Amino acid sequence: MPAVRLAVVADIHHGADSMTKRGTSALGLLGDFARFVAETKPDAVIDLGDRISDVGAETDRRLEAEVADAFRIITAPVYHLCGNHDRDHLSVAENEAILGQSLGHATLDIGGWRIVLWRADSRIRRVESDGFHGFVLAEADLLWLAGVIRTADRPLAIMSHVPVSGHAQTGNYYFERNPNSSTYPGTERVRAALRAAQVPVMWLSGHVHWNTVTVVDGIPHFTMQSLTESFTTSPEPAAAWALLQLDHAIDLRVFGRDPFAITLDAARTQRRWLTPLPEFHTIAQGGARHPAATV
Repeated sequence: MPAVRLAVVADIHHGADSMTKRGTSALGLLGDFARFVAETKPDAVIDLGDRISDVGAETDRRLEAEVADAFRIITAPVYHLCGNHDRDHLSVAENEAILGQSLGHATLDIGGWRIVLWRADSRIRRVESDGFHGFVLAEADLLWLAGVIRTADRPLAIMSHVPVSGHAQTGNYYFERNPNSSTYPGTERVRAALRAAQVPVMWLSGHVHWNTVTVVDGIPHFTMQSLTESFTTSPEPAAAWALLQLDHAIDLRVFGRDPFAITLDAARTQRRWLTPLPEFHTIAQGGARHPAATV
């Protein structure tokens, strides 16, 4: 299987320093990332979104344009996703105009893998403006992804801004007490679609500003640290970016002040687990409680 090498950066948050985000360091760190890309020569570069820390439409357009300029020195193909901060005051179309590329769902066949850019709706609805707080999982976004999974004829590496694993946020500076803002409602429907995959699958996201791996139904879901986050590296920014190599193995290495590395056998991600038991008290065997109910 021809190998694929991707350089990945997430949650750049260019702008003023905000809470634990060291946004004033973003452009300098992007310059360091560009040098890393020049040295490692990946097949493509993936930006997982949240390029800025939003302020208002006018400021956000300027901040996004500055980030776009920083990416232009990279000679490898660059693919962007939108994060929630990119969408608070700017439309998808405005992001597309600034970045010079379409930001709809897309697939890229590179080497032996299919890279899936799942650019699902990443705008957080605010209580004061929409009567609802959090992300919305649009039916069209789910159906597009389900179709890609159902028809896949090669391994899938799915990229998104928002994770869908449902992993716990215990200890997360932002999301321990705000778990509903860490993912989409209804992610069990996404995971059900993933269960139908007949090929190896992995998923990589940003948004939650930490390095994690959660294996669900045999499929590894990774999240990676933000370029400018400091809650795990205080007072300095994490200066994080990743190199993802895909062939017969899935090899993810996050560099910077919060390093992380993992290698998994790609073939094993094709194996599905048994369906979980129902609640113990509902299980009966020959008129008696199932022994597991006493565990």
